[in-house]
Amino acid sequence: MRYVAVLSIVAVIGLLGGVWYATQSTQSDDQFAQCRASQIAGGAASIGGPFELVNGQGETVTDSDVITEPTIIYFGYTFCPDVCPIDTARNAEVVDALAEKNISVTPVFISIDPKRDTPEVVGDFAQNLHERMIGLTGSAEQVQAASEAYRTYYKAQAGEDDYYLVDHSTFSYLVLPEHGFVEFFRRETAVEDMAATVACFAENA
Repeated sequence: MRYVAVLSIVAVIGLLGGVWYATQSTQSDDQFAQCRASQIAGGAASIGGPFELVNGQGETVTDSDVITEPTIIYFGYTFCPDVCPIDTARNAEVVDALAEKNISVTPVFISIDPKRDTPEVVGDFAQNLHERMIGLTGSAEQVQAASEAYRTYYKAQAGEDDYYLVDHSTFSYLVLPEHGFVEFFRRETAVEDMAATVACFAENA
């Protein structure tokens, strides 16, 4: 009996050691493990990817043209009465807070309302929020493709005039040039917390 008990203890110790090793090994493979604050269904690789849109100058640009440094991407629309201005203003504050730490971040606003948001409209909207913000729009197909890549949701409400609202998701996405999408932020995330997380990713990239 004593022999069996000893073997059982050894087996348990071995199992726990294996679990510990696997956990440590998995964490060590992720250079951003200490930065991550959220769980992503399907993993970070399931979000983000190539897109082709139109900037405020009417030029067609790709994700490679836009994402040249840590970038915060938000999907919204310029006619949004409350949520979008608040969220994008928060993102702009994060960019300024990081600039004080010598960390350069690009804020990007992608319209999910291409019917009303022409390149000029979205460009002006972005510039009014922050001098470094890039406003993007495009054809309905281009916008849908970008939205699907980032797994966002949007749907225009029924209306016969130009004053319709658009239901949409409100996440902000952190994307790094060499790594793609790495983290998302809910709209209730405070400026200080978001800036600290972005700084962690930028410093470990």
